[in-house]
Amino acid sequence: MRSALRLLPCCCGTSGPGSATALRGIVGTDLIGARGATPADQRKIDRTVVGICAAAVWTKGECARHGEGR
Repeated sequence: MRSALRLLPCCCGTSGPGSATALRGIVGTDLIGARGATPADQRKIDRTVVGICAAAVWTKGECARHGEGR
């Protein structure tokens, strides 16, 4: 048991995004300045969500919840 616990820290971890450029490509820059107060702002938010969902950052369920009640 002790030897198994010793191996655990070496095998678990979290990696960040490959690069800021890659993350920017997924999320985009449409959200900058959007406040959700106008239809144009909502389109910016929607475009951002599309990138996040297409890259599978959010689950299908989370993506489906975006826009509920509209």
